[in-house]
This record gives sequence, structure tokens and C-alpha cells, in this order.
Amino acid sequence: MYKHFLKRFLDFCSSLIALLCLSPLLLIVTLWLHFANKGAGAFFYQERPGKDEKIFKIVKFKSMTDERDADGNLLPDRERLTKAGNFVRKTSIDELPQLFNVLKGDMALIGPRPLLPEYLPYYTEREKLRHSVRPGITGWAQVNGRNDIHWDEKLEYDAYYAEHLNFWMDCRVLLKTVADVVRSKDIDVIPGENGMKLNVEREMNKHHLQ
Repeated sequence: MYKHFLKRFLDFCSSLIALLCLSPLLLIVTLWLHFANKGAGAFFYQERPGKDEKIFKIVKFKSMTDERDADGNLLPDRERLTKAGNFVRKTSIDELPQLFNVLKGDMALIGPRPLLPEYLPYYTEREKLRHSVRPGITGWAQVNGRNDIHWDEKLEYDAYYAEHLNFWMDCRVLLKTVADVVRSKDIDVIPGENGMKLNVEREMNKHHLQ
């Protein structure tokens, strides 16, 4: 009952209440990033696969400018990250707009993190279990290492969560997430700096086995 009905009900109510309570903070951060990002906007949208691999657009606070070099290429992430962006990433405030995704039903508060669409062909059959539930703002893998664990381990945590999803597991994830945010634990301030993309890693492994 929890997995198929109560979880979605609690997600909807919780995200609605959170958005109402946090609206002053969201407004202040939006204005701050609007100016800090030098016209690049305050929000970042990207397509991600959700439940049953259905594609949706995830929304986050944008932490970087769109500055480019003389050839029109985007500057490295480290050079485009603003002080405001660094702050919202370290404090995980950049994730708060995803409450709108939860409200819409694209996401849950807790579940496997939605990854990139190009990763879809690289999952094992077991790892595909992560798409049998709604993706979450935080999840079992995030509170068990987040960016400091390898892909195989991270995706196994996701599969395990999908198999064992229940109210008490979600409570554990929520409590550990709060503790991790307070301690700024396992935060990847520069995206992608702590490891390579899944598709790149598995293509490399495939070539090594040949």
C-alpha cells in the first residue's frame, strides 16, 4: 500500500508544504542567481529518464554562467561556477526546485537519482530495476557514499532500494540525508569531477575485455 499509493500521497503533500514554506528562500536565491549568472538564468533544465524510463525535464538552480571562449565553446565548469553557485551546491539548495518535479509526479522525495538518458543502454537487467520506481531528490545510494562510490556499487544500491522500498527505509534515507546536508558530506561541487560518466566507463571496460 505504501509503495503504490501512500508514498505518492505523502510526496505530494510534503512537496506542496515545503514549496509554500520555502517560497521566500526560493525567491531570494532565484534573484541572486539571476544576477550572479550574468544573464544565463537562475534555473537549469535537463532531460532525465524517470519511472518506466519515461523522459521528463528535471529542474535545478543553475550554478554556472554560460561564458564561452573565443571559439564559442563553453569555458570549463570550474571557471563558470560562480560564488553564488558554489554556495547553493555546497548547501544542496540547488536541488530544491526539484520539489516542483515531485509535485508534478515526475519524481519522489526519495528514490534513485535520475541519471542521463545516454546511460539507458548500459544498465544490466538488475540495474534497470531503478526505473521501476520514481526517481528521487535523494536516495539510498546518495546516503551511502554519493559521489565517492563506483558506478557498480551505486547502481546496486538503487536496485536494492527498488526491491525493498518501504516506509521505514524512506525514513532512514530522509534522516541520513538531513545529517549529510548539515555536514556538507559527499557534495560534488564541480559536476563530474569525481569520476567518469557511466557510458564512458562501460565502453572502456568493454574494450578491455575484447
